[in-house]
Amino acid sequence: MTLQATLDETAGIAPHHPDNAARNRLVIAILLVSTFVVFLNETIMSVAIPHLMGDLGVTASAAQWLTTGFLLTMAVVIPVTGFLLQRINTRPMFLLAMSIFSTGTLACALAPGLELLIVGRVIQAVGTAIMMPLLMTTVMTLVPPESRGKTMGNISIVMSVAPAIGPTIGGFILANFDWRFMFYFTLPIAIAALVLGGLRIRNVSAPRYAPLDVLSVILSAFAFGGLVYGLSSFGESFAHTGEPGPVPLWLPIAVGVIAMGLFAWRQFGLQREDKALLDLRVFQSRNYTVSVSMMLVAMMALFGTVILLPIYTQNVVGLDTLETGLLLLPGGLIMGLLGPVVGRLYDRVGPKVLAVPGAILVSAVLWALTTVGQDTAPWALLAGHVVLSVGLALIFTPVFTSSMGSVRAELYSHASAVLGSIQQLAGAAGIALFVALMTIRTAALTSEGVDQVEALAGGIRAAFLVGAIISLFAILAAFFIRKPEGGAPGHGGH
Repeated sequence: MTLQATLDETAGIAPHHPDNAARNRLVIAILLVSTFVVFLNETIMSVAIPHLMGDLGVTASAAQWLTTGFLLTMAVVIPVTGFLLQRINTRPMFLLAMSIFSTGTLACALAPGLELLIVGRVIQAVGTAIMMPLLMTTVMTLVPPESRGKTMGNISIVMSVAPAIGPTIGGFILANFDWRFMFYFTLPIAIAALVLGGLRIRNVSAPRYAPLDVLSVILSAFAFGGLVYGLSSFGESFAHTGEPGPVPLWLPIAVGVIAMGLFAWRQFGLQREDKALLDLRVFQSRNYTVSVSMMLVAMMALFGTVILLPIYTQNVVGLDTLETGLLLLPGGLIMGLLGPVVGRLYDRVGPKVLAVPGAILVSAVLWALTTVGQDTAPWALLAGHVVLSVGLALIFTPVFTSSMGSVRAELYSHASAVLGSIQQLAGAAGIALFVALMTIRTAALTSEGVDQVEALAGGIRAAFLVGAIISLFAILAAFFIRKPEGGAPGHGGH
């Protein structure tokens, strides 16, 4: 326990006491800016793969490892952050995360070829994986229950605006500069956040001893890594070739499922003595479980739609990359602008009043997308994406706030790590499902003699149909989410 934490405890001062308000606002602001930078980096590369293939003389499958390696590292590291956040205080944890991220960014900027570029991306992913759980855990510790919605709304800006403007910034840089400038753009911002955090951020948590179970680390790597890699490979294989590759696609998924079962069994045994790497008692809270389930469905819909819409706009409607980026930009910005508004509403009315209409809007757009064709007007796609973004804005802030507030305070780090891990799995699963369905249906229509462009449109409609059906479960779950009473309950269930 830190000296400040000890003094606060002795004086009876809670971390979110008004006497600490100025310090808390500064800590959260620095964490928000830093997390924005690492999230921006995650999507700024999405438009660069074709350029890198040409500049570095590599194949699409090789260049795709820039994305796969990043996601795989995130999936492996995030489960361990629950343990790290218990053992290491706020300031050193922040400095560790941003130092690792800055080192990876520098390595990417100086990379002479694909191999070192992939290494740099993996190093970046380690820092990125730490930042979001650190931000969520810190907010839950410092912000009183009655104000958490507003702060979580600010977090939703990071989660929506950064990924939305990432491809636009990346496209602008690639149109005017060398691809390395994507990292030269990010690096000074990351270093500035690191320096500012080193000077101004203060320790606000009270670390405690937590043993590291090496077997749990190994099992979690195979479990989360195997599932994310298998699902990502599944989607990529169908996207690039329309058929499986030389390695059986089921193998990493099967390894992931088996390892996940063993990992869960191991945690059930360890958590009786508070030694679990990832404490699964967070799921004893019904509200947490329902909220996470709804988030999983929403993230699948978001990632699946984000991957399919550019394919549709460019290969069916005929828009170019810049036009596609501009079409998707307003939705992301609107989602971010709505975040604080939705957060304040959450503090007043709770999650159900927001999440139910949000889930209905998301489902309605997905059902509407099952009717798209070659003659669908771009303005209709723009309107649909904006409505989808409004629906997601109504979902994310209430889901994150109610889920995290439904567990005991000592489980915040585990709850945020579980949330982050499920986000990665949901994203990989959404992309794999949507792309595979699109490709299989497109191939079937092509074999029947349907025009290639129309067959692709038919494949996209089929993928959105399955997405629309899945979205109905989110509507059902929204009715069961409720606002935690007084923040973190005194026991695990709710």
